[in-house]
Amino acid sequence: MSSEQKIPNIYIIGAQCTGKTTLVNRLSVELYCSSAVLGIDKPQIISEVARTVLKQHQFVTEDIRSFPERSLALQQLIVAAQVDAERDALSRSSWFISDRSGIDPVVYASKYVSGESAMEMQRSTGWLELKERMAESLVIVCEAGATWLKDDGVRLMPEDQEDWLQFHRMFCTLLDESRLPYCVLPCNIHSLSERAQFVLSKWHELANIAPGLARIG
Repeated sequence: MSSEQKIPNIYIIGAQCTGKTTLVNRLSVELYCSSAVLGIDKPQIISEVARTVLKQHQFVTEDIRSFPERSLALQQLIVAAQVDAERDALSRSSWFISDRSGIDPVVYASKYVSGESAMEMQRSTGWLELKERMAESLVIVCEAGATWLKDDGVRLMPEDQEDWLQFHRMFCTLLDESRLPYCVLPCNIHSLSERAQFVLSKWHELANIAPGLARIG
């Protein structure tokens, strides 16, 4: 790859319990191994910042549903943490793979606080920085609806299947309204290797990299 060619970041986003972190972990292994062959930097991995913010600031998941002021404060902190994480990642490598994005906290603010609060977040300097970066990246939305919905005691769980699907629709709507390109990873693709290959094929297209150079076995 030309040293002047920009490598697109990868964002794996979507509703709760759609296999995002598992997918990020698989992609990181594959792209770490193939980076030397591709002639590119190894990607930095941005883990889900929301979990860190929840622990550092002593939020509990019930705060999100039941206390709008605390919910909004949490989402604002998550945006700031995502900004810091992306800047740090880009100080260490020319690109990254991110488990979540700046879209996620806006979706949650819209759902649990108000549409006005979500719009205000989108006008913040930090969020606009995240949006600009996402516009030049590969954004993958993991579709809700698979069979792996499971409460791990940390994340906010959807109330039922329809609530879960509504979250997915909210992600897609916000991306559309923000004019950010994205690809939906269908929930009927269950195999982890096939899910990773779906992402890699889209990344190859965007980065103009020959697909065979990072093919999953």
